[in-house]
Amino acid sequence: MQTQSIGILGTGAAVPAKVLTNADLAARVDTSPEWIHSRTGIRERRIVDEQTASSDLAVVAAERAIAAAGVAATEIGLVICATVTPDMLFPATACLVQHRIGARKAAAFDLSAGCSGFVYGLSCAVSMLQASLFRYALVIGVDTLSKITDVTDRTTCVLFADGAGAVVLGPTEAGRGFLAFELGADGAGGALIRQEAGGSRLPASYATVEARQHCIAMSGPEVFRFAAHILGASTQAALAKAQLNVDDMTLLIPHQANIRIIETAISRLELPPEKVYINLDRYGNTSSASIPIALDEVIRMGKIREGDLLVLTAFGAGLTWGSAVLRW
Repeated sequence: MQTQSIGILGTGAAVPAKVLTNADLAARVDTSPEWIHSRTGIRERRIVDEQTASSDLAVVAAERAIAAAGVAATEIGLVICATVTPDMLFPATACLVQHRIGARKAAAFDLSAGCSGFVYGLSCAVSMLQASLFRYALVIGVDTLSKITDVTDRTTCVLFADGAGAVVLGPTEAGRGFLAFELGADGAGGALIRQEAGGSRLPASYATVEARQHCIAMSGPEVFRFAAHILGASTQAALAKAQLNVDDMTLLIPHQANIRIIETAISRLELPPEKVYINLDRYGNTSSASIPIALDEVIRMGKIREGDLLVLTAFGAGLTWGSAVLRW
């Protein structure tokens, strides 16, 4: 019996209205707009206000994806929310979203895989749909990293931003949809991107707050070396699983972390620039939201045609990585 093909039926995205420019950051920390752009590729990013939580952005992105898919919220059987900035440790942000969008028949859970979370979430959802547990699934990548960014640390505050992207998955014709996934992790690098406090190891205390241990800490050079290698390697591995190669690819949508990382990966894959979509300059690093935001953009801009071959590839805290190959 042939496995049911699962594809993307609709996409949606949501970003905050507030724009934080490089000039804004240069007024706060010892840096300049030119230094930020030359080293990251970012010119501006979107930041939520104090009242807005991850679930608020996720709901907007989810409703837009559901509308684009042409299904009812009550038809959604599964909601997966990939995030490292949940509204709270529990209940799951996915449950909060499930309730607010009216997907009352859906199972729901959060997934934490850093910036790779959206690709991990896609893999989980596709597997469950192919196992006939559900007919439609909603996968959301959302993060409000500004909530956990140390505004005095110029190595991280220039990078991270807020946003949400979502997709509705469901049955599609044979030969279309998701063709292969490649996922991996290396916990030996877990300390390279971390939020030390707030869990069971270092519960919240006056000491952890004063030490800024609830903020993102990152070992930049080590992360760069890892990411520059793994984006290309994971892309090639996923294509090989689908019995395809780099030349078959129409468009690569990488995690929007840093322009130098993306350019290194592009060079190693020997890809022409027109085969890679980058919106990092306008949104910064939105973690698990970066790929679905970019995917929603290219679809709404009409850059994707039926039959195109897409690869989504990411790396993140953990260390984790993952790639997905799909035929549109």
